[in-house]
Amino acid sequence: MRVTMNVNGESREVDDVWPGESLLYVLRERLGLPGSKNACEQGECGSCTVYMDGTPVCACLVAAGQAEGRTVQTVEGLAPGEGLDRIQQAFVDAGAVQCGFCTPGLVVAAHDLLNRTPNPSDPEIREALAGNLCRCTGYEKILDAVRSAAQS
Repeated sequence: MRVTMNVNGESREVDDVWPGESLLYVLRERLGLPGSKNACEQGECGSCTVYMDGTPVCACLVAAGQAEGRTVQTVEGLAPGEGLDRIQQAFVDAGAVQCGFCTPGLVVAAHDLLNRTPNPSDPEIREALAGNLCRCTGYEKILDAVRSAAQS
């Protein structure tokens, strides 16, 4: 099967997609976009979170064929050009990146939160990030990054 979708502002076509192939696999292995991570493959950790038609989804749970004709935005596509989006920069500045495995999903979830709620409260931040698991941190630097990005 052939899947055509808009990925990070560019029309992309992938041939020979098999019916059970995930959007995550297509993004990472076929399109060379390794930002979204393959951790649990069950939609529990949030490491593979991307936007599909403007809504955050776990790419591991989306069959590649479901992305036909859709718009997908990955962590690589959050900022135009070579710069970083404000939430990406805030993660760097706050030292909110340790092993980096959870970071792309957390960044996309935080990006979505800030688009919906420009000045979120701590409970709103915690709720928005509840679907993303990090095994390296106590989350405080991640929360600091979101707070910082909200103020910029």
